[in-house]
Amino acid sequence: MSASLSLVVVMAVLYAAGVYVLLERSLTRVLIGFLLIGNATNLLILIMSGRAGDAPFMTDDADPSTFADPLPQALILTAIVINFGVTAFLLALIYRSWWLARLGDSGDSLVTEHDDDDALVDEVFESSSDDDDAVAQALGAGEESLPDPTPKTPGEDRV
Repeated sequence: MSASLSLVVVMAVLYAAGVYVLLERSLTRVLIGFLLIGNATNLLILIMSGRAGDAPFMTDDADPSTFADPLPQALILTAIVINFGVTAFLLALIYRSWWLARLGDSGDSLVTEHDDDDALVDEVFESSSDDDDAVAQALGAGEESLPDPTPKTPGEDRV
């Protein structure tokens, strides 16, 4: 197994730069450091996978000892997907942090912009006795089978 010296140097530089940038206070720099470390890890898996080989196609004259190992390739693809998911999560954290910093002290207060709409909702969706009569006629029931929709107080006499 012989690893290319240039790949080892690039991997070491990526790790060093990633750790250095990851230790900063800014979340954007933490994201950049995380991306650098993720790419360095992919290079490490590639370096440790051994020599390059032939594609694993089975033909009559194929020698299985010359095939490339597919496990490191699968590990690198999995690492790329995980790196992408964590990057998306860090971007969401950075956006939320930026949003709260921009709003200042009122960042986590309740939104009250739709409080005025409550009266309009009660007015538009108000139930009426005409609706109840129409439902009773549509169902073929008489008024005596439907309960009185107006609420009565316990001590009130019924007419």
